[in-house]
Amino acid sequence: MTAMDGLLERRLESLKMPLAVLLPGGRRLGAGSAPVTIRLHELSPLAHLATGQIGKLAEDYVEGRLDFDGNMRDLMEAAAQILDRDPTQADPLAAPVAWWDRLRRTARSRTHHRAETDAAQIQFHYDVSDEFYALWLDPQRVYSCAYFRDAAMSLAQAQEAKLDHICRKLMLRAGERFLDVGAGWGGLLLWAAQHYDVQAHGITLSRNQHAHVNRRIEELGLAGRVTMELRDYREVPEDKPYDKIASIGMFEHVGHAQLPGYFAKLRRLLKPGGLAMNHGITAGGTGNHQLGAGIGEFIERYIFPGGELPHVSEAIRVLSDAQLEAVDLENLRPHYARTLWAWSDGLEARLTAARKVTSDKVVRAYRLYLAGSAMSFEHGWLSLSQILVSRPSGRLADGSMRGAQSQFPFNRGYMYA
Repeated sequence: MTAMDGLLERRLESLKMPLAVLLPGGRRLGAGSAPVTIRLHELSPLAHLATGQIGKLAEDYVEGRLDFDGNMRDLMEAAAQILDRDPTQADPLAAPVAWWDRLRRTARSRTHHRAETDAAQIQFHYDVSDEFYALWLDPQRVYSCAYFRDAAMSLAQAQEAKLDHICRKLMLRAGERFLDVGAGWGGLLLWAAQHYDVQAHGITLSRNQHAHVNRRIEELGLAGRVTMELRDYREVPEDKPYDKIASIGMFEHVGHAQLPGYFAKLRRLLKPGGLAMNHGITAGGTGNHQLGAGIGEFIERYIFPGGELPHVSEAIRVLSDAQLEAVDLENLRPHYARTLWAWSDGLEARLTAARKVTSDKVVRAYRLYLAGSAMSFEHGWLSLSQILVSRPSGRLADGSMRGAQSQFPFNRGYMYA
């Protein structure tokens, strides 16, 4: 037995949930009967197992250096136990160079979030295959956190509840001009037009999403009421500001260095007194720029290149600097854990079909991404924040110009009627 084998044996014995490891030569380490068995095709993943680098283990799986037997929930429970520290906390060994790391990240964020690089990064993720996403998303392909208003709701029902929850929060009214920044496959855009009779305009950088939404507009007879453009948010004209704006699952792609410009742009696109919704994933820790243990690097390489998650406190500070006022904040973290498990279950039930519409490497990456993200939300390593903001007009109901007024009412009752 090598020193590495011995270290791994001790790690496996310390786990609350039995885990087995099958080495390339056939020797088995760990519990004789375990819900999860990791089968190594080469020895290099041993170091990642022994040191709790679960992001590196995920990369080993995607690249075919290991496989596993067992279901995704058991695998994620094992992964959480393998970790040697909270992934939202900074690595103490990196503390002496933390200032340099922050400087490097800021410079990288500026260069990696120009219009042309953002377009390439969005297309890397969202243009994988429409057929692939359709296998595990709801029928409207809403690719963001659902809202389980009732615990008995199905995923499709919870996604409709989320769309309506956003529309209610924005107080959408017939005839208003509504902008959806990063409109995805058009779920909110179409829902707002059909149920709230707004003039809806969406933008995306995904060619597949752009084509899909324009097909749906024609199929639903919404031409003239709904439009969808292939356009960067920085390029949206500001000559006719919108009554209401939504940005759902979008600001994760903006980058820390670009957040001031992003929120300033939203303010210029919003009419005085209007409301905007920023719904997005936020960091669970206040000091980490990505999850540790190799998790952030895995997401960057295989799923969301260029993705950067601020803490909700940072998001509120930056939008406040942009002269937007946060009037309501709701944390939907538990809802996203349930949403992601529903997506994971949907993909697991259709693995054969998934491998027919995209590569095996993509399927492997998404299996771990969906289940791993569900685990991350369950543990509080990631969060989901709906921040409702206003652009105060300064005009009171009597027409006088004092105070900072908006359409937001004096209580939240209107959201839940």
